[in-house]
Amino acid sequence: MSTHASSLPADAEKPASSQWLSWVLVVTLIYLLLAAVGAIGDGFKMATGNNAKELFAFATNPFIGLMIGLCATALIQSSSTVTSIIVGMVAGGLPINIAIPLIMGANIGTSLTSTIVSLGHVRNGEKFRRAFSAATVHDAFNILAVFILLPLEIAFSPLQHTAEALAGFVASDTGVDMKSMNVMKMALSPASDLLGGAVSWLPNKIWMGVSLIVIGVAMILFVVSAIGKVLRTVMVGRAKDIMHRSIGRGPISGMASGMTITVLVQSSSTTTSLIVPLAGSGVFNLKQVYPFTLGTNIGTCITALLAATAISGPTAILAMQIALVHLFFNVFGIAIIYLLPFLRGIPPMIATKLAELAQRNKLYVLAYIGGVFFALPLILISATQL
Repeated sequence: MSTHASSLPADAEKPASSQWLSWVLVVTLIYLLLAAVGAIGDGFKMATGNNAKELFAFATNPFIGLMIGLCATALIQSSSTVTSIIVGMVAGGLPINIAIPLIMGANIGTSLTSTIVSLGHVRNGEKFRRAFSAATVHDAFNILAVFILLPLEIAFSPLQHTAEALAGFVASDTGVDMKSMNVMKMALSPASDLLGGAVSWLPNKIWMGVSLIVIGVAMILFVVSAIGKVLRTVMVGRAKDIMHRSIGRGPISGMASGMTITVLVQSSSTTTSLIVPLAGSGVFNLKQVYPFTLGTNIGTCITALLAATAISGPTAILAMQIALVHLFFNVFGIAIIYLLPFLRGIPPMIATKLAELAQRNKLYVLAYIGGVFFALPLILISATQL
């Protein structure tokens, strides 16, 4: 009896120790995933000579602005970077009516990251279907929001007028730069430096950039595969209950969770990239992921708002105005699409159909990513220029 009793603590301790190590592994893998996403962005910046502003040189009308914002964000892999650049350009004289479509395009382009992350499940048909639908519901919502709000903005300028009315109350002429509050950037800088050093021996910036992109994609494929296996062992019991209480309780709770996490990491790409593997592993379904991604759309606006605080002088109000446009675009998009029942189901329906096609034939994935984010916008820009 006493022998049996004395063995109980050891038996109880072993699972607890194993669970703790599993969580350490999860945190490590998440860090690697974020570093991989960052490596892809750094690689594109390096390969293009870090001349991101030149991507906007052709933005001569709202339609071209939309396409350029989309392409630029898809290339740079960071809507935070693009929106911060746009805020600075508005402060430097870029017309608001051109900047607004650029912001809308950035909202679409940022959803590419989570779509790339979903490819980590490409070898498992059912997991890939779940992951791909969770990733593309973000794309579908953002595209639908642009289809509705861009024509309204061109005709009546509701975003511009609403932001203009509030910008004077929010803007400060003291120019307090709050961008240094980006804790995530500081945390990832060692990994960024390490990966940058690993390719520094290559002959030029273009080769270094391409190599970083390849390394980043390879890391994503490895991490997503590994994290799915580990999450199945740790997402049980209380841990699973906590996640479901915050994300799976209902749409309002899901949006709040997505917004809060995105504000903390200052990147919607990062947040949606974290939820996609969970969806692929079956922890969350599309109905739960959908409002979570909408919350990330609102949370990512913090970057442009923080960037606007760095602008001082007479253009500070203009900078704050375009930052607020970014916020109102996402808020109005949710109010129109998610609150209206006949529109609410369109993004999940599109995402589900895309996932079924992708599961059936992987060429659909290549056509979707290449077509929506690169080929179609570039063809339309070229046609417009001609």
